[in-house]
Amino acid sequence: MIKQGKMKNMKKKKIYLDYAATTPVDKKVLKAMLPYFKERFGNAMSIHYFGQEAMLAVDKARSQIAKFFNCFSKEIIFTSGATESNNLAIKGVSKFYFLKNKKKPHIITTQFEHNCVLNSCKTLEKQDRANITYLPINKDGIVKLDSLKKAIKKNTILISIMYVNNEIGTVQPIKEIGKIIKQKNSKRKNKILFHTDATQGINFFDMNVKKLNIDLLSFSGHKIYGPKGVGALYVKKSTPIKSIQDGGGHENKMRAGTHNIPGIVGLGKAIEIIASQNKKKENKKMLKLRDYLIKKVLKEISGSYLNGSLVKRSPNNAHFRIDNVEGEAMLLSLDKEGIAVSTASACSVKDLKPSHVLLAIGLKQEQTHGSLRFTLGRHTTKKKIDTTINALKKTVKKLRNISGNLLDEFK
Repeated sequence: MIKQGKMKNMKKKKIYLDYAATTPVDKKVLKAMLPYFKERFGNAMSIHYFGQEAMLAVDKARSQIAKFFNCFSKEIIFTSGATESNNLAIKGVSKFYFLKNKKKPHIITTQFEHNCVLNSCKTLEKQDRANITYLPINKDGIVKLDSLKKAIKKNTILISIMYVNNEIGTVQPIKEIGKIIKQKNSKRKNKILFHTDATQGINFFDMNVKKLNIDLLSFSGHKIYGPKGVGALYVKKSTPIKSIQDGGGHENKMRAGTHNIPGIVGLGKAIEIIASQNKKKENKKMLKLRDYLIKKVLKEISGSYLNGSLVKRSPNNAHFRIDNVEGEAMLLSLDKEGIAVSTASACSVKDLKPSHVLLAIGLKQEQTHGSLRFTLGRHTTKKKIDTTINALKKTVKKLRNISGNLLDEFK
């Protein structure tokens, strides 16, 4: 339970630098959603006026999203978010193959995917429903293409590699991977499907599924200034996949459950807003702020290092490790100053185990515990970054002094 004093402190928060965890809902998105909570409340599966009014809203959102990804509307399946989408992509494709061929397929992923991808793969292994290869990544956090090529087998049916890592923000060569798979498929009877979790990349990178040669793509609304509890999975036409959820015939029999109409409307609007923006201009602005933050931290805080590639990185992500300081202690200290950052993925922040992402790029366990993630957003300014850097410098100095005094006591 959150104490009263903590609640007062939460109200004082001024600086939010945890946009990879979630984003505030855009005002235009909220405005689009509001009528569907009360006035237009129908169930989209009902055939009367109220239901058809709701279905029109679902169809509009589906069209908005399809236009953004350069695909057909029928290829968009609404879900509760990227976690469900990733589960459906991996387990659904595996289920189709297993039921048809009565033998285990082979799936390739990486060692540093989001937990929902890794755990989906581990579940299939436990059920003896698939063989999984977990590809290594290099010290910059980029998948090794040679390892990918060597890992492909005759029974490989799916390759799942995230677009942008949710912790360290490194960007994978998705287009190159798509070309490799396309080339392999030209000589194969059993085609390999390509899935990517694009949740952290929607705001910043090319999402044309045809150019990228992608068969399945997952994303969430709350990472793109849309609502929580809604997302989607792009499923290319004729992709061999089975539903993994029992119920009604919603979403072309791919995802049972009553439509979240307000959420779907908000998701469509959020995507429409992103599509209307000049990505190059927005990325350049974000990149300037991020690079300023990185340079200042590395220059002004001794024993600080950037985790992951500086170049092949999302323009909003700066992930550091700082020697002789605990990440949790830094986070809590900054929180008292009204500054919100993260030590890891928001989905695993309460897990005291070392980050599997940081271990995958070669960090030692003690180094992983001294890491912090800063993720910028639409409301980030240079002034806020300066305030954050000053607070971080004081925090590190204070914690190192405490650590030093404790060590002296034990000598």
